[in-house]
Amino acid sequence: MKVRDPVCKMEIDAEKAAATSEYQGKKFYFCAPGCKAAFDKDPARYVGQ
Repeated sequence: MKVRDPVCKMEIDAEKAAATSEYQGKKFYFCAPGCKAAFDKDPARYVGQ
């Protein structure tokens, strides 16, 4: 399944995601640990865009 990293907008394969986070009951997938760290600091900034 293809998903989009909410931080850098890169399209990635969910099964190969470098990291994941949950926010408001939804799972988000990231291409790299740095994108996950940015998301975890301020998830509201990236959700709903």
